[in-house]
Amino acid sequence: MLKVKDLTIEPLFRQVSFCVPRGEIVTLMGPSGSGKSTLFSWMAGALSADFQAHGELWLNDRRCDSLPVEKRGLGILFQDALLFDHFSVGQNLMVALPAQITGRARRSAVEQALNSTGLFNHYHSDPATLSGGERARVSLLRALLAQPQALLLDEPFSRLDKALRTSFRAWVFEVVRARNIPVVLVTHDEDDIPPGGKVLSISRWQ
Repeated sequence: MLKVKDLTIEPLFRQVSFCVPRGEIVTLMGPSGSGKSTLFSWMAGALSADFQAHGELWLNDRRCDSLPVEKRGLGILFQDALLFDHFSVGQNLMVALPAQITGRARRSAVEQALNSTGLFNHYHSDPATLSGGERARVSLLRALLAQPQALLLDEPFSRLDKALRTSFRAWVFEVVRARNIPVVLVTHDEDDIPPGGKVLSISRWQ
Protein backbone atom coordinates (compact mmCIF):
# COMPACT_ATOMS: atom_id res chain seq x y z
CA MET A 1 0.00 0.00 0.00
CA LEU A 2 1.12 3.54 -0.79
CA LYS A 3 0.23 6.20 1.79
CA VAL A 4 0.66 9.96 1.91
CA LYS A 5 0.14 11.21 5.45
CA ASP A 6 -0.38 14.79 6.64
CA LEU A 7 1.45 16.33 3.70
CA THR A 8 1.81 20.10 3.49
CA ILE A 9 3.56 21.72 0.53
CA GLU A 10 3.66 25.49 0.89
CA PRO A 11 1.96 27.37 -0.68
CA LEU A 12 -0.02 24.70 -2.59
CA PHE A 13 -1.93 22.62 -0.03
CA ARG A 14 -1.99 21.58 3.61
CA GLN A 15 -2.59 18.40 5.62
CA VAL A 16 -3.24 16.07 2.68
CA SER A 17 -3.64 12.35 3.34
CA PHE A 18 -4.64 9.48 1.07
CA CYS A 19 -3.80 5.83 0.50
CA VAL A 20 -3.65 3.56 -2.54
CA PRO A 21 -4.09 -0.20 -1.98
CA ARG A 22 -2.09 -2.74 -3.97
CA GLY A 23 -3.52 -3.35 -7.43
CA GLU A 24 -5.59 -0.17 -7.44
CA ILE A 25 -5.28 3.06 -9.45
CA VAL A 26 -6.15 6.36 -7.76
CA THR A 27 -6.58 9.34 -10.08
CA LEU A 28 -5.58 12.90 -9.13
CA MET A 29 -7.32 15.68 -11.02
CA GLY A 30 -7.00 19.44 -10.87
CA PRO A 31 -6.29 22.50 -13.01
CA SER A 32 -2.81 23.39 -14.23
CA GLY A 33 -0.71 24.86 -11.46
CA SER A 34 -2.67 23.15 -8.68
CA GLY A 35 0.30 21.07 -7.58
CA LYS A 36 -0.15 17.66 -9.19
CA SER A 37 3.35 17.43 -10.64
CA THR A 38 4.82 19.01 -7.50
CA LEU A 39 3.20 16.29 -5.42
CA PHE A 40 4.78 13.66 -7.66
CA SER A 41 8.16 15.38 -7.34
CA TRP A 42 7.88 15.20 -3.56
CA MET A 43 6.87 11.54 -3.66
CA ALA A 44 9.79 10.72 -5.95
CA GLY A 45 12.29 12.65 -3.83
CA ALA A 46 12.95 15.38 -6.38
CA LEU A 47 11.05 18.35 -4.96
CA SER A 48 12.37 21.74 -6.03
CA ALA A 49 14.03 23.87 -3.36
CA ASP A 50 11.37 26.49 -4.17
CA PHE A 51 8.89 24.50 -2.06
CA GLN A 52 8.81 23.54 1.59
CA ALA A 53 7.20 20.19 2.36
CA HIS A 54 6.27 18.41 5.59
CA GLY A 55 4.61 15.03 5.73
CA GLU A 56 5.14 11.29 5.49
CA LEU A 57 5.30 8.87 2.58
CA TRP A 58 4.82 5.18 3.31
CA LEU A 59 5.16 2.27 0.90
CA ASN A 60 4.38 -1.26 2.08
CA ASP A 61 4.77 -0.29 5.76
CA ARG A 62 8.12 1.39 5.15
CA ARG A 63 8.52 5.13 5.57
CA CYS A 64 10.46 6.46 2.60
CA ASP A 65 10.07 10.26 2.41
CA SER A 66 13.58 10.70 3.82
CA LEU A 67 15.17 8.12 1.51
CA PRO A 68 17.10 9.00 -1.65
CA VAL A 69 15.30 8.63 -4.99
CA GLU A 70 16.80 5.25 -5.85
CA LYS A 71 15.81 3.71 -2.49
CA ARG A 72 12.11 4.60 -2.57
CA GLY A 73 10.91 1.85 -4.87
CA LEU A 74 8.80 4.16 -7.02
CA GLY A 75 8.53 4.08 -10.80
CA ILE A 76 7.45 7.17 -12.76
CA LEU A 77 5.98 7.45 -16.25
CA PHE A 78 5.75 10.97 -17.71
CA GLN A 79 3.77 12.31 -20.68
CA ASP A 80 7.03 12.44 -22.67
CA ALA A 81 8.78 9.12 -23.21
CA LEU A 82 12.20 10.59 -22.26
CA LEU A 83 14.17 7.81 -23.92
CA PHE A 84 17.95 8.02 -24.36
CA ASP A 85 18.24 8.69 -28.09
CA HIS A 86 21.91 7.66 -28.19
CA PHE A 87 20.92 4.18 -26.91
CA SER A 88 19.06 1.47 -28.80
CA VAL A 89 15.62 0.43 -27.54
CA GLY A 90 17.18 -2.58 -25.85
CA GLN A 91 19.85 -0.49 -24.17
CA ASN A 92 17.18 1.92 -22.91
CA LEU A 93 15.47 -0.99 -21.21
CA MET A 94 18.67 -2.61 -20.02
CA VAL A 95 19.61 0.37 -17.84
CA ALA A 96 16.40 -0.06 -15.83
CA LEU A 97 17.09 -3.64 -14.74
CA PRO A 98 18.07 -4.22 -11.10
CA ALA A 99 21.75 -5.00 -10.55
CA GLN A 100 20.97 -8.49 -9.25
CA ILE A 101 19.89 -9.54 -12.74
CA THR A 102 23.19 -10.40 -14.40
CA GLY A 103 24.74 -11.88 -17.52
CA ARG A 104 22.54 -13.32 -20.24
CA ALA A 105 19.49 -12.98 -18.00
CA ARG A 106 19.53 -9.22 -18.60
CA ARG A 107 19.21 -9.54 -22.36
CA SER A 108 16.59 -12.25 -21.93
CA ALA A 109 14.50 -10.09 -19.59
CA VAL A 110 14.52 -7.19 -22.05
CA GLU A 111 13.62 -9.34 -25.05
CA GLN A 112 10.80 -10.99 -23.13
CA ALA A 113 9.41 -7.58 -22.18
CA LEU A 114 9.54 -6.38 -25.79
CA ASN A 115 7.83 -9.54 -27.02
CA SER A 116 5.07 -9.18 -24.44
CA THR A 117 4.08 -5.81 -25.90
CA GLY A 118 4.31 -6.66 -29.59
CA LEU A 119 7.66 -4.94 -30.08
CA PHE A 120 9.29 -7.97 -31.63
CA ASN A 121 12.76 -7.45 -33.14
CA HIS A 122 13.04 -3.90 -31.76
CA TYR A 123 15.99 -4.57 -29.45
CA HIS A 124 18.45 -2.87 -31.80
CA SER A 125 16.04 -0.19 -33.06
CA ASP A 126 16.87 3.50 -32.85
CA PRO A 127 14.27 5.21 -30.58
CA ALA A 128 13.96 7.96 -33.20
CA THR A 129 12.40 5.45 -35.60
CA LEU A 130 9.58 4.49 -33.21
CA SER A 131 6.02 5.73 -33.47
CA GLY A 132 4.46 7.64 -30.59
CA GLY A 133 2.69 4.54 -29.36
CA GLU A 134 5.84 2.45 -29.55
CA ARG A 135 7.84 5.04 -27.60
CA ALA A 136 5.09 5.11 -24.96
CA ARG A 137 5.21 1.33 -24.60
CA VAL A 138 9.01 1.32 -24.30
CA SER A 139 8.82 4.04 -21.66
CA LEU A 140 6.36 2.02 -19.58
CA LEU A 141 8.42 -1.14 -19.99
CA ARG A 142 11.47 0.71 -18.72
CA ALA A 143 9.55 1.82 -15.63
CA LEU A 144 8.29 -1.71 -14.98
CA LEU A 145 11.61 -3.48 -15.57
CA ALA A 146 13.01 -1.58 -12.60
CA GLN A 147 10.55 -3.65 -10.52
CA PRO A 148 8.95 -0.72 -8.70
CA GLN A 149 6.79 -1.31 -5.65
CA ALA A 150 4.46 1.51 -6.77
CA LEU A 151 4.00 3.52 -9.96
CA LEU A 152 3.31 7.21 -10.59
CA LEU A 153 1.73 8.06 -13.97
CA ASP A 154 2.04 11.76 -14.82
CA GLU A 155 -0.35 12.35 -17.76
CA PRO A 156 1.20 9.46 -19.73
CA PHE A 157 -1.53 9.45 -22.40
CA SER A 158 -1.83 13.15 -23.17
CA ARG A 159 0.44 13.24 -26.24
CA LEU A 160 -1.19 10.29 -28.00
CA ASP A 161 -3.96 10.55 -30.59
CA LYS A 162 -7.44 9.47 -29.50
CA ALA A 163 -7.44 5.96 -30.98
CA LEU A 164 -3.97 5.13 -29.68
CA ARG A 165 -4.73 6.74 -26.35
CA THR A 166 -7.69 4.42 -25.80
CA SER A 167 -5.81 1.22 -26.59
CA PHE A 168 -2.61 2.19 -24.75
CA ARG A 169 -4.55 3.29 -21.68
CA ALA A 170 -6.35 -0.06 -21.51
CA TRP A 171 -3.05 -1.89 -21.88
CA VAL A 172 -1.38 0.16 -19.14
CA PHE A 173 -4.23 -0.51 -16.71
CA GLU A 174 -4.08 -4.22 -17.47
CA VAL A 175 -0.32 -4.37 -16.95
CA VAL A 176 -0.16 -2.43 -13.69
CA ARG A 177 -3.04 -4.37 -12.15
CA ALA A 178 -1.39 -7.63 -13.12
CA ARG A 179 1.68 -6.43 -11.21
CA ASN A 180 -0.58 -5.83 -8.18
CA ILE A 181 1.13 -2.59 -7.21
CA PRO A 182 -0.44 0.72 -6.11
CA VAL A 183 -0.67 3.32 -8.87
CA VAL A 184 -1.32 7.08 -8.78
CA LEU A 185 -2.45 8.65 -12.05
CA VAL A 186 -2.45 12.39 -12.79
CA THR A 187 -4.65 13.52 -15.67
CA HIS A 188 -6.87 16.33 -16.98
CA ASP A 189 -9.05 13.94 -18.98
CA GLU A 190 -11.96 12.14 -17.30
CA ASP A 191 -11.73 9.41 -19.95
CA ASP A 192 -8.41 8.39 -18.39
CA ILE A 193 -10.07 7.41 -15.11
CA PRO A 194 -10.20 3.60 -14.73
CA PRO A 195 -13.74 2.18 -14.53
CA GLY A 196 -14.86 2.37 -10.91
CA GLY A 197 -11.58 3.98 -9.90
CA LYS A 198 -11.22 6.44 -7.03
CA VAL A 199 -10.72 10.10 -7.96
CA LEU A 200 -9.17 12.79 -5.76
CA SER A 201 -9.62 16.46 -6.61
CA ILE A 202 -6.57 18.54 -5.72
CA SER A 203 -8.66 21.71 -5.77
CA ARG A 204 -10.42 20.45 -2.63
CA TRP A 205 -7.13 20.46 -0.77
CA GLN A 206 -6.54 24.17 -1.30
